[in-house]
Amino acid sequence: MPDSDRKPEKTMPRHEVLYRSLRSALMHGEIDAGTALTIRGIAKTYNTSMTPARDAVRRLSAEGALSVSQTGRITTPVLTVERIEELAAIRALIEPELASRAQSRAHMALIERMYAINGLVSEAIVKNNPSDYIRRNLEFHRTLYLRAQAPAMLATIETVWLQLGPTMSALYEKLQRQESSFHHKTIISALKAGDEPSLRLAIRADVTQGLRMLTLR
Repeated sequence: MPDSDRKPEKTMPRHEVLYRSLRSALMHGEIDAGTALTIRGIAKTYNTSMTPARDAVRRLSAEGALSVSQTGRITTPVLTVERIEELAAIRALIEPELASRAQSRAHMALIERMYAINGLVSEAIVKNNPSDYIRRNLEFHRTLYLRAQAPAMLATIETVWLQLGPTMSALYEKLQRQESSFHHKTIISALKAGDEPSLRLAIRADVTQGLRMLTLR
């Protein structure tokens, strides 16, 4: 769900708070791929009853973020190479388009915000904090894409991020990053210059380069 649609937690019903909290944990790689979960365990972790936990699992299963077997076993999916390639292809198609639409609405305040977020990405790398790195990296992209004013496309790409989340910690370990993505700096430079072709190329490279590493056999 785009940030613009998010309400303060105190105004939301408990089942919605739980759903969003678990969704955030999955999207940001706080739960590893292949992790087994239970309704009771989710309810205990989030200090709520079984009904909101069951509802959250149902919704996240529908979004592809959780797998529920016929016996009721709940796990975070382990993505196949083919599935990773499919999700990477979706990112490569939609995210450059979102960036392109946002480019005409970019302003210095947005660029300065993205520069600051990229600094937080670097901090997460220095602290060797994979979940914070994933969170800040997605925040960098989301901040730009919100300017596209294309809520359907943004919702679609957030679902892709959600499905990839539990796999992203493994990617972080493979990347062995020492600093934030070179492509982030290119993205910011392209925005400053109003260079849409370069922006699209930088976004495409940024969202696909790392995922390719996960498909190496």
